[in-house]
Amino acid sequence: MSSCSVVTSDFLNLSITNSGQESSWVERRFQKGITIQEFKGKLELLTGGNPATMTVEVYNKNDKLVCKLEEEERLLGSYPIDDGMRIHVVDNFPCTVDDLDRVKKFEISEEEYAKKTDTVKAFLEKNKLGKYNQDDVKKRAEEKKLEEEEEERLAGLCKIGDRCIVSVPLQPKRRATILFVGKTDFKNGWWVGVKYDEPLGKNDGSVAGTRYFKCLPRYGGFVKPALVKVGNFPEEDFNLNEEL
Repeated sequence: MSSCSVVTSDFLNLSITNSGQESSWVERRFQKGITIQEFKGKLELLTGGNPATMTVEVYNKNDKLVCKLEEEERLLGSYPIDDGMRIHVVDNFPCTVDDLDRVKKFEISEEEYAKKTDTVKAFLEKNKLGKYNQDDVKKRAEEKKLEEEEEERLAGLCKIGDRCIVSVPLQPKRRATILFVGKTDFKNGWWVGVKYDEPLGKNDGSVAGTRYFKCLPRYGGFVKPALVKVGNFPEEDFNLNEEL
């Protein structure tokens, strides 16, 4: 009697929002094998929140709260989190721009700062934390390299002229034709430029004055390769010319 096993990805594609900028989000891939403590460290770089005070909430594709990530040593993959879910970071000690403007600024030269022993830099160096932890720096670099290699692999599956379905978190799936695959001037990494079947895009194939492909206004869009599924997806008949 033969047996079979289900193979799942070691990464999660998640969108990140925070209490300071709820109207915008970023999309990132994370390894399931990192701890919640490590995950909060990555969220700090993305949102500016303090890992010691932030609350991390998980929302499904219907924008319903699934759980909160509270156990520091628990692995990210052990929580009920799937691709496309949203991670919302609540900063429990927010600080506004107006608050900062009212604070009297203290300036010190880099040389004088390096000599002080009671600074954050001195504490990090002494305890080998953050960028002063070479093992951690190496680990982060390896993770970034793996993410970049995976993104390049996924981009390689997309070809000009291919039909596809685009699945952006918190948005309905849309059918499209691929018209661009590569790197852009407007943001790092690999991007797939598509012409949607309906006017549900954001551009005409150009961004910030640079043209990557041509299509009608509002039919064009750029998405990450992980959000694109290539296949036999013919244009749907929307019956726009039906007789009354």
